[in-house]
Amino acid sequence: MERREFDLSVSCLGVARRNPYDLVVLPWGATEPHNQHLPYLTDCILSHDIAVDAAEKSFTRYGVRVMVMPPVTMGSQNPGQRELPFCVHASYTTQCSILTDIVDSLSRQGFSKLVIINGHGGNSFKNMIRDLSVSHPHFLIAQSEWFRMAPAKDYFEQPGDHADEVETSVMMHYHPELVNLQEAGDGKSRFFRIEALRKGQVWIPRHWNLVSEDTGIGDPRRSTAEKGKAFAEACSDAYARFFKELADVKKPEDLYE
Repeated sequence: MERREFDLSVSCLGVARRNPYDLVVLPWGATEPHNQHLPYLTDCILSHDIAVDAAEKSFTRYGVRVMVMPPVTMGSQNPGQRELPFCVHASYTTQCSILTDIVDSLSRQGFSKLVIINGHGGNSFKNMIRDLSVSHPHFLIAQSEWFRMAPAKDYFEQPGDHADEVETSVMMHYHPELVNLQEAGDGKSRFFRIEALRKGQVWIPRHWNLVSEDTGIGDPRRSTAEKGKAFAEACSDAYARFFKELADVKKPEDLYE
């Protein structure tokens, strides 16, 4: 099967018209620095590549046809990130408008299932999806974060939080030409002093400039393409299974035991 049958960024109208698609996948990332060794669009690139791998597997293994949309680059940023060169902050209303326009368009075209594959920890879609479930009651939207589809601790020595061993290894697997590991900072970071914040019992946004000097959180220097390949395959395998199960849902009752 050609890549253009499940990757809209390289597809065309002829392919899109002749193939019936069971669901649509929307990668979503951000435009932000990733330490000193990864591209600004790392979150977009990784969520997209994982999605495309999963789409191919869902068809070859289960006969479920998925189209992966081009990634959205508009991510929500923390204080201390917005001041960094070329880091773009997208407000909640901006992100909500983007998602609403995409859902409106897909719904008009006859699609009814969308899976968001998020690559940026600062993004949150739950309230948007709740609102859209009211305005589009027959359109099912699922949200996910690709890096939570498999347990990182089973694949990496020191998984971190941002531009770490995980993201760096997966990028080395997909795009080694975009990784300049010799330029990486150590990803050393500071933690909250207050226990409830440190444990995640209470949340406030981290001031990135006070947390990290190189924008990374987690040491990337143990990264390898082999680790990245193993983790990416585990994540895309999990997505492919989910696509199959979601495609089997014909009515809301099917979601429940």
